Amino acid sequence: MTTTRTTLDPRTTRPRAVARPGLRTVLAGLAVAIVSAAMFGTSGTVGKSLLLTGWSSGAAVAVRVGLGALILAGPAAIAMRGRWHLLRRPVTWIHTGLFGLLAVATAQLFYFLAVERLSVGVALMLEYLGPILVVGWLWARHGQRPRALTVGGVSLAVIGLLLVLDVLGDVQLSTVGVVWGLVAAVGLAGFFIVGSDDSSGLPPTAFAALGMAIGAAVLGLAGLIGVLPMSVSTQSVTLAGATAPWWLPVAWLGLVAAAGAYLTGIIAARMLGAKVASFVGLAEVMFAVLFAWLLLGEMPAPVQLLGGALIVAGVAAVKADERDDEPPAATYEVEPLPEA
Repeated sequence: MTTTRTTLDPRTTRPRAVARPGLRTVLAGLAVAIVSAAMFGTSGTVGKSLLLTGWSSGAAVAVRVGLGALILAGPAAIAMRGRWHLLRRPVTWIHTGLFGLLAVATAQLFYFLAVERLSVGVALMLEYLGPILVVGWLWARHGQRPRALTVGGVSLAVIGLLLVLDVLGDVQLSTVGVVWGLVAAVGLAGFFIVGSDDSSGLPPTAFAALGMAIGAAVLGLAGLIGVLPMSVSTQSVTLAGATAPWWLPVAWLGLVAAAGAYLTGIIAARMLGAKVASFVGLAEVMFAVLFAWLLLGEMPAPVQLLGGALIVAGVAAVKADERDDEPPAATYEVEPLPEA
């Protein structure tokens, strides 16, 4: 008779090699992450065209996320063929619920609460501390202590953000606003941490659709109780010097800045891991500046271009350090004991 031992004692087990992503996977993941950042980067410029006609920020965000969830509903249903049983697992709803609450509702809601008390640049700077929180989470949860190259990359990226957002200019500070901004950073970190975890088994399309639906419901509830002001308008908007119907930017926000951005963001996080994907996501601020220039005529200053270069350098440093990272946990094989 043969018995097996399942202890994880290192003397009776041996680590199994964990496959690392190949170069093609890494390059593909970086490309998807950049596309996601570009899509997210359009939200501010396109959304501003609505705000200038009487839309509130809360209404624009809630409609954007809700419409994104509806757009992905059909593709999500197709992707779930043969997998509907996954919706009966508690872990599925825990993960999608956390994503909806953190990545969608918390990041959006508390950012706008912060903007009420802080200058936009400072609020964005606080929210984009999310990647640093991701590094801290990986250190605390998985023992991935940041090394010199990662610390250097973080420093370059933070300095780059300071320059791009020009937070050293007209600064408006508030203790409550800073707290709200840091809570928004927790939400942004949750996007990459929860989004990179595929243990729910859901395909990215279904995960994004469910997460956005939950987030939209939370934002809608915040609007109903008066925490998030909701107002809309059907006036025409101005984009790139041309007049357009109000539904055009709404459709863009739902299709590109929500459905496309969240879906590609989740795919990139699963391909690259939370840390690298979060730092590549900082490119969103550069794309936001670029689109503001192209569509609204807001010319970026030379110091902002320098800041963008520093962000790119910081991302490169973090990615270079990632190559040597140990896996978060060893995988063990069960060895049979000798016959009795």
